[in-house]
Amino acid sequence: MSGYGLFSAFYDKLMSDVDYEGRAAYLLSLFSQFRPEKPPALLLDLACGSGGVTLPLTEAGIEMIGVDGSQEMLSMAREKADRRGLRPLFLCQDMRELDLYGTVDGAVCTLDGLNHLCRTQELREVFRRLYLFIEPGGLFLFDVNTPYKHRQVLADNAFVFEPDDFLCVWRNRLIKRTCEVDMQLDFFVAQDAEGMQYRRLTDAVRERAYTERTLRRLLAQEGFETLAVFADLSREPVRPDTERAVYAVRRHPG
Repeated sequence: MSGYGLFSAFYDKLMSDVDYEGRAAYLLSLFSQFRPEKPPALLLDLACGSGGVTLPLTEAGIEMIGVDGSQEMLSMAREKADRRGLRPLFLCQDMRELDLYGTVDGAVCTLDGLNHLCRTQELREVFRRLYLFIEPGGLFLFDVNTPYKHRQVLADNAFVFEPDDFLCVWRNRLIKRTCEVDMQLDFFVAQDAEGMQYRRLTDAVRERAYTERTLRRLLAQEGFETLAVFADLSREPVRPDTERAVYAVRRHPG
């Protein structure tokens, strides 16, 4: 599983266009749709990163546990929580080794957190552990990058981002057989006020896209029923050109 090293320092600026509040509201609407009889009081945010979704869910009155494998990302999340006067619990754990103190009402995992699991055995292990810690009948809501996005959008392409204080060159290499994308990120950070000297920092991330059939199969093997699969932030079905799919699944009562 790939993690965030140097990338963590630049993550929030690269994700500045993400509407985290809107995404949190969408997740809450799915909880209301698929389990209206029991609104969630305690939720797990798996691969929570810098807390983009954790914090608005906390502000909505939900007790949150944010889990991430990057201590750097969690430090950012804690700082943002402190500034907003919020007290979610943050735990530094590899999602494949998830170990909570008790059960939660449900769980979320957003912005392709599960795509970082590049082996089906790893993905299945995460589902197995979630089954242990989500209460019977509880929901797990997650999104993933689709195979279409990996093959047609990310692929072997390169992207350039130019925030105010650094330049990011993002280069991809598609592994067609497994639908994995190796991403090399080069950050150029100005070292003087005139912008004449730059320091280059390099990080690498790998993600894999799974078919809906594979995800449904692995979920079913670990005790989850797939209730719905939507195109991102909608109630629309996934189309051939959908880049991000949202899954609403339920832990079997037994």
